[in-house]
Amino acid sequence: MIPTEDASARKREIEEKLKQEQETLSFIRENLEKSDQLTKGMVSILSSFESRLMQLENSIIPVHKQTENLQRLQENVDKTLSCMDHVISYYHVAKDTDKIIREGPTGRLDEYLACIAKIQKAVEYFQDNNPDSPELNTVKARFEKGKELLEGEFRSLLTRYSKPVPPILILDAISVDEELELVQDEVVLEHLPEAVLQDIICIAGWLVEYGRNQDFMNVYFQIRSNQLDRSIKGLKDHFRKNSASSGVPYSPAVQTKRKDTPTKKAPRRPGKDDVLDIEIDSYIHCISAFVKLAQSEYSLLTEIIPEHHQKKTFDSLIQEALDNLMLEGENIVTAARRAIMRHDYSAVLTIFPILKHLKMTKPDFDTTLQNDPDKEYNMPKDGTVHELTSNAILFLQQLLDFHETAGAMLASQETSSSTGSSASEFNKKLLSTYICKVLGNLQLNLLSKSKVYEDSALSAIFLHNNYNYTLKSLEKSDLIQLVTVTQKKAEASYRELIEKEIQTYQRSWAKVTEHLADRNMPVLHPGTKLKDKERQVIKDKFKGFNDGLEELCKIQKGWAIPDKEQRDFIRQAQKKVVSDAYRAFLQRCANIFFTKNPEKYHKYRPEEVEEMIEKLFDTSA
Repeated sequence: MIPTEDASARKREIEEKLKQEQETLSFIRENLEKSDQLTKGMVSILSSFESRLMQLENSIIPVHKQTENLQRLQENVDKTLSCMDHVISYYHVAKDTDKIIREGPTGRLDEYLACIAKIQKAVEYFQDNNPDSPELNTVKARFEKGKELLEGEFRSLLTRYSKPVPPILILDAISVDEELELVQDEVVLEHLPEAVLQDIICIAGWLVEYGRNQDFMNVYFQIRSNQLDRSIKGLKDHFRKNSASSGVPYSPAVQTKRKDTPTKKAPRRPGKDDVLDIEIDSYIHCISAFVKLAQSEYSLLTEIIPEHHQKKTFDSLIQEALDNLMLEGENIVTAARRAIMRHDYSAVLTIFPILKHLKMTKPDFDTTLQNDPDKEYNMPKDGTVHELTSNAILFLQQLLDFHETAGAMLASQETSSSTGSSASEFNKKLLSTYICKVLGNLQLNLLSKSKVYEDSALSAIFLHNNYNYTLKSLEKSDLIQLVTVTQKKAEASYRELIEKEIQTYQRSWAKVTEHLADRNMPVLHPGTKLKDKERQVIKDKFKGFNDGLEELCKIQKGWAIPDKEQRDFIRQAQKKVVSDAYRAFLQRCANIFFTKNPEKYHKYRPEEVEEMIEKLFDTSA
């Protein structure tokens, strides 16, 4: 049994702990109640905050949207005002540029060109946006006036600063050391001051790019031609005066002579005409002077005249001086003939120095004059068969009539024997090889000539016509049988060449059909309202196609394809490509409102396009 005291102590201990636990529990309960109260208070605060936040959001969002709209409206207003200022400026162009245009470009070319650029932009604006406005006529007239004054400035600068080259400077330029035969330091013939030259180049560039003017090239060659002629005549007068007085026509600054001209006066021959002797010496120096001056003129010309006009302009520029040189040579020959008629047969010896000099200067002449009769001359402008081709085929056809004799002649020049085959077969093979060489050289010559054409499509038509003519001519005669003796695939090779040129020609139409492609095309749906930019894209595509079609048809209508079968084939192929692309484009644009004046852009029906292409290569259309 547990003692009574121990039980009492144990009871007290338990009661004490129970009391403590009750106090702890009471403390926890109180804290929980406080926590609940705090939680309820926090929830109430958060609910109130959320409510206020929602009210604030509902108030701010409309204000924010309204502010955005106001900002957008402000930007639109600024853009509109800017556009208005830009547009209004075009209406003021005529007034703003009046004084500068009237006063002309002299002394302020850069400012003048900048002024014309403003006028040009105004012309473009009114043409695109208000073609019926009186302002367009005003700025057009101002532009033409500005162009006219630029042309006048070009002529004035050239006339004012183009001077004949002094005779002494020419003699220095054509002289070499007499004993060592060393060329002197290059004498630069400066025809125009550098600043003036740069102004002339600038004006010429503007007239070509913006003025659409080629008259200045005629002005150029006329003025420079006159100076070239005067330079040579000045040298001739200088030479005669000095020869008459001292016999020394050379520059006192450089006591040298050309190595290919006489260095000593020939002994007087009985009956020799002193005047003729002086004329011959003068003529020899004028020949060298012409070459040197022509080279210098060509160098100057290349800086001013567009590349594809340089050869023609240069030929015109030197023509008068060259004609005078030829006429003077003919006069010397006539004088020699008269002397012979007087039984002064030694007079013919006076011609020899000229012949010797001409022979020595011929390479320089050929390089300077670039003698190629087919460079712009004798080339068919319509791209038809060249005379060289018809003559070569005619020669081969005539050769065919004497094939046995021709083969024997070729065999006689061969060192190898005809072992393994009969003499007839050997001769036939030699003749075949010869004909193939002629045709190969003809092809290379035609390829070279075709590069004269500026238009690659016309070049292709030219080669097509000549290749086709050659093939048809070979097929109509027995020549093709001779050719195939050494070239089994000759016919196939010609057909490949013909097809290649047709494809090259067809690529010329890419600049027309590219406007009909889907590139940059807006997504079109019937009834959809297009943006200004999207409408402009469609307008530009129509305009690009119309302009390109009209330009190509106008140009190519004057070209020729004599072979009817080939002509019809090329027309049909081109009609299909263009009309198919055009129909597909019209289908995409159907029921789409992109302009108030659709007839301005949709100018042609597909059938009309086909009719236009049908008239290609028809000079009578």
